[in-house]
Amino acid sequence: MSFRKDYIDYFDNVDYANPDYGVGLDFTGKSEQEIQKLFNEVLENGMHGICFSLYEDGQKPGDIISEEQVRRRMKIIAPYTKWVRSFSCNEGNEFIPIIAREYGIKTLVGAWLGDDPEVNKKEIEGLIKLANEGYVDIAAVGNEVMYRKDLSEDELLDFMAKVKKEIPSNIPVGYVDAYYEFTIKPRITEACDVILTNCYPYWEGSTIDYSLAHMKSMYHQAKGVANGKKVIITETGWPSQGESFRDSHPSTENAIKYFINSQLWSKDENIDIFYFSSFDESWKVGAEGEVGAYWGIWDKNEKLKF
Repeated sequence: MSFRKDYIDYFDNVDYANPDYGVGLDFTGKSEQEIQKLFNEVLENGMHGICFSLYEDGQKPGDIISEEQVRRRMKIIAPYTKWVRSFSCNEGNEFIPIIAREYGIKTLVGAWLGDDPEVNKKEIEGLIKLANEGYVDIAAVGNEVMYRKDLSEDELLDFMAKVKKEIPSNIPVGYVDAYYEFTIKPRITEACDVILTNCYPYWEGSTIDYSLAHMKSMYHQAKGVANGKKVIITETGWPSQGESFRDSHPSTENAIKYFINSQLWSKDENIDIFYFSSFDESWKVGAEGEVGAYWGIWDKNEKLKF
C-alpha cells in the first residue's frame, strides 16, 4: 500500500489527547542494546499473525514459486506466529496455507483481484478450492481493489457473494482495504463477515513517536462502522530503510520501536494484527520507491534484520 493524495488526509484528524490512543512505550533513555533486547523478547513471545513474503531476490509476482521455497520460509517464521496471511491462490501462493497447516498455523487466505477477468476467475476458483479442502480459516476476497479502483463495487460484491455461496458457511469471508474505505463503502462493509483493514501510519506521514496512536485511530475508525463485526488489522509495519515520507522516517531503530509497540498493543487489547512483513522483497521498489524493499522482519536473504 502507498499513500494516495486524492483521499482525505486523516492524519490531521488524529485525536492524540484521547486516552484510547496512547503513544506506547517511552523509549527515552533506553540504549540501543536495551531496545534490541526488548525486540527479541517481544518476537520470542510470538505474534498473532504475519504477512507471508513469497518472493526471493530477483523474483516478482507472475513468477511460479516452488513448494520447496514456501516450505523453507514457512519453517523460519513458524516459531513466531499463530496465523499467516497469503495474498493470492496461484503461482505457488496456494502452497502457503497448505504448508502452514503442517505447522499448526491458522490461515487468512486471499484471492488477488485486479482488472484482468481471467486472473480474477482463477483466483476465486483457487480460493474456493483451498477453502473446500480445509486450508482456509478466513477468506479474503480481494486486497485494496477499491483503493486501486481496479473493480466496481458491484463487481467486488459479486465475487464476495460467489465465494460465500461456494465455501463452508463457518469460514468468515471479508475484503481487505485501507481502513477509511470501510467508512465510505457501506455496502462492502455490510457484505463482510469480518472487517479486514490495512493501517499504515508511515504512509500518512506520522512521526514514529505518535505512530501507535495514529494506528489506533485508524483501527477505531474501522471499528466505528463495523456494526459489531470483528475488525482485524491485516497489514501494518514500518520500513527499516529507504526514503522518508513527510514526518515518517525509515530506520532500523524506528522499525524496531514500531514492531514493539504494535505487538504489545495487540496483546494488551486483544487486537488481531498481521504484521507486514516477514521478509524484505526487492521487487516492491516499484511504485513505493526504495522504501518498498525494506518492510521485512527478516532480510531478503532470510536473516533476522534486528
